[in-house]
Amino acid sequence: MSSGLFLHSTSRSATNYINRCQNEDFEGLLICHADSAEIIGVANFSQIFYRAFQNAYLGYYVDVNFSGQGLMSEGVRLAIDYAFCTLGLHRIQPQNRASIHLVERLGFTKEGFSRRYLKINGEWRDHERWALTVEDWV
Repeated sequence: MSSGLFLHSTSRSATNYINRCQNEDFEGLLICHADSAEIIGVANFSQIFYRAFQNAYLGYYVDVNFSGQGLMSEGVRLAIDYAFCTLGLHRIQPQNRASIHLVERLGFTKEGFSRRYLKINGEWRDHERWALTVEDWV
């Protein structure tokens, strides 16, 4: 099986991703096209905390050849079900601004705004905090 998503990846970056998926605080899920089974994207849950917090950050990306088709909405919806029902998480937060448009459609709520919250590429950036809890999902 070939996927445009990983055609430009090196074997080293693929190995790094697989190794990252072995960490207890990270869960990587492949999102595949229902008809062709081709990998079209991934959904990742990182910085997974259990015990009293039961929280994770959601990140995802899609192969440019499949963007704008609504496929990631369904893939992320399935990933969220997995996070709440299988991983037992209580709260999920998107990691970046690009994710907000999709998660807003999936029912996430804006909870706040933090000025100069994250340092990205050497620059402090503002951050909107969005989240979804299991009670709002089921």
